[in-house]
Amino acid sequence: MGNRGMEELIPLVNRLQDAFSAIGQTCSLDLPQIAVVGGQSAGKSSVLENFVGRDFLPRGSGIVTRRPLVLQLINDDKEYAEFLHCKGRKIVDFEEVRKEIETETERLTGVNKGISPIPIRLRVYSPNVLNLTLIDLPGITKVPVGDQPPDIEYQIRDMIMQFICRENCLILAVTPANMDLANSDALKLAKDVDIQGQRTIGVITKLDLMDEGTDARAILENRLLPLRRGYIGVVNRSQKDIDGKKDIEVALAAERRFFLSHPAYKHLAHVMGTPYLQQVLNQQLTNHIRETLPAFRSKLQGQLLTLDKEAEEYRQYRPDDPSRKTKAMLQLVQHFGQDFEKKIEGSGDQVDTVELSGGAKINRIFHERFPFDLVEMELDEKELRREISYAIKNTHGVRTGLFTPDLAFEAIVKKQIVKLRGPCIKCVDMVVEELIRTVHQCTLKLASFPKLREETERIVSTRIRDQESRSKDQVLLHIDIQLSYINTNHEDFIGFTNVQQRTSQPSVKPAAGNQGAAFLRRLRQIVRVQFLLSVKAG
Repeated sequence: MGNRGMEELIPLVNRLQDAFSAIGQTCSLDLPQIAVVGGQSAGKSSVLENFVGRDFLPRGSGIVTRRPLVLQLINDDKEYAEFLHCKGRKIVDFEEVRKEIETETERLTGVNKGISPIPIRLRVYSPNVLNLTLIDLPGITKVPVGDQPPDIEYQIRDMIMQFICRENCLILAVTPANMDLANSDALKLAKDVDIQGQRTIGVITKLDLMDEGTDARAILENRLLPLRRGYIGVVNRSQKDIDGKKDIEVALAAERRFFLSHPAYKHLAHVMGTPYLQQVLNQQLTNHIRETLPAFRSKLQGQLLTLDKEAEEYRQYRPDDPSRKTKAMLQLVQHFGQDFEKKIEGSGDQVDTVELSGGAKINRIFHERFPFDLVEMELDEKELRREISYAIKNTHGVRTGLFTPDLAFEAIVKKQIVKLRGPCIKCVDMVVEELIRTVHQCTLKLASFPKLREETERIVSTRIRDQESRSKDQVLLHIDIQLSYINTNHEDFIGFTNVQQRTSQPSVKPAAGNQGAAFLRRLRQIVRVQFLLSVKAG
């Protein structure tokens, strides 16, 4: 494809982007374009107006550009402008273009100094322009004014980054010559996304306003902060010239004389000025398109094939087709199952930062609430010793025995083990409650199908309730097993020889996650020690 073909490609893709913007969809096609970046009053607007050859951009103090202006320049025999939001209305008077930009800006941002990332799309048809797409971005600021939010600097930075981060976007970094280049906000932002300086074109403005005896020769010769695409110096109209309606053609002629007559720049005059900048941008953008065209075409064809495949599925679509309804229902149920699993496993895309839910809540029940309920169980050692004394005496009856009867021991231990039923059943209830709550959260996506949502929630909740009954039976069975056989050979039981040693040692606080075993261990030790002490006393 030659240059003529590429010149036709840019307006075509511009129309595609306009179509996506009109329907509220973002276009993933990364069209080669130029983003103009610079601080306030750096001369960005003057550079763009010199490209068009007309005064059409708002002027004033502070932040004037408060919304991105996507400026599509299209070479045409006639000269007029057209806004996307006023499509079909051809504006010949460029003073009306300025007023429309101001009106459309205030429509979203108000009359103060607020900003908005929603761009204004403007097409300018003229025989004097090149086929280019330029984006005039808000000037970089640091101090909020008017009703601007305190973080205005970061909002503008984020807005600029949305454009210059694209690999196919050339960065026109505009910096005034009467400030230190090392402090240039435009070059700093460009450096953040274009480390090697492959996409950045430096523009130095206000060369005529530098202090006497100073010049920007080292910068323009690309020796101070080198860029691969170099720097180009321009001299724009002053504010006095703009207020006096100085013609742009006259200003371009004065710019040419400035470079030819200045002793520091006359050897660079052939590569300086606005006309040369236009030529460079045209050539570099053309080369940039040539380099990116294969990948651009491949991506466009891939998207076209994907759209054709999706469209094919709907060509034979019948709303009353029962197979499609069944498939849609199965997909919804499948998504519900996946969401429920992610909630339990904690692998979902969205993380709740307000409260615990799902698997995290169940984990807390197991490792915090259940052990806490066990610790809260009252164990009155004085009362326990009294019960042991009565149990021993009652099992001896009218006789006086020398040994501690096992029946008394088991009676005391079993009475304490039975107390574990309450916390265990409560733990099951809390887990079931959280599972049903999670089911309700996951069915919110089925709100468009209330009957399906109601039935899904009913079936899953019924299944959970069935498993709740089985879980409680299993827990009670485990407790019954502990009641059926008291293992006195367990290492937690202590013998008579080291009773005094064990009773004199300070108790070690068990880990929170093993409170159930710790409770049984402590209970067995107390009971066993008391029985041994009773035998010794007898």
